[in-house]
Amino acid sequence: MVRLPLTPTEIERGQRLGALLRRARGDRSMLDIALAAGVSPETLRKIESGRVATPAFPTIAAIADILGLSLDEVWTEINPPAKPTPRRSRERLAS
Repeated sequence: MVRLPLTPTEIERGQRLGALLRRARGDRSMLDIALAAGVSPETLRKIESGRVATPAFPTIAAIADILGLSLDEVWTEINPPAKPTPRRSRERLAS
């Protein structure tokens, strides 16, 4: 399987996710959180550092649960609101 390079948007999203998880973890040890979530400490470290920008959904769900984050909070934090795009005026079709 060939892994495609990450887009700049995916990289930024991974960095925002890592920052969110670090803030939510606070002073708790990475080891304790990782083990409680059922992931390796190395996996958590890579996610928090942004090195794994697109972790699997079950991994994020497990970590978020242990940190007391809802998936809605995670989604909102890592996906900033889309910039509005100018609307094109509709052209009338001549009959």
